[in-house]
Amino acid sequence: METEKTGEVVLRRLHELGLELPELRLPIGEYVSAVRAGNLLFVSGHGPIRNRERVYIGRLGAELTLEDGREAAKLVILNLLCTVQNALGSLDRVQRVVKLLAFVNSALDFHDQPKVIDSASELLVAVFGEQGRHARSAIGTSVLPFNIAVEIEAVFEIA
Repeated sequence: METEKTGEVVLRRLHELGLELPELRLPIGEYVSAVRAGNLLFVSGHGPIRNRERVYIGRLGAELTLEDGREAAKLVILNLLCTVQNALGSLDRVQRVVKLLAFVNSALDFHDQPKVIDSASELLVAVFGEQGRHARSAIGTSVLPFNIAVEIEAVFEIA
């Protein structure tokens, strides 16, 4: 396949899943989106952005459902992968997803943060195979910037 010849196996997998990377979004504060340290790429927290607009606004268990949260987490991963693609030139340079740190904007009685972030983990495994399996924390919080539902940061081992 042509994508394999150009070294874009991961982009082909995304396409096969009916997904594509969104437009790159620049940082909204005094930080960088990604920092390389040796063979690790640390990616700053990302939120659910679609067409330059924040989506999935509110708290899980109040304004948003578990399924809304799962969709938000998938969208966050796509935004995060866009940043990785921009930083590395190719997602095929990712050797392993090392760690996710995920925050879920939660109502006081919402306790399904792991189920929300499972959708992000499942997407990474679908895209990267066994190298997509990672360590993870899924933390409930009472508020996130701009009242977004989910924020995720990640660490990748890279070539």
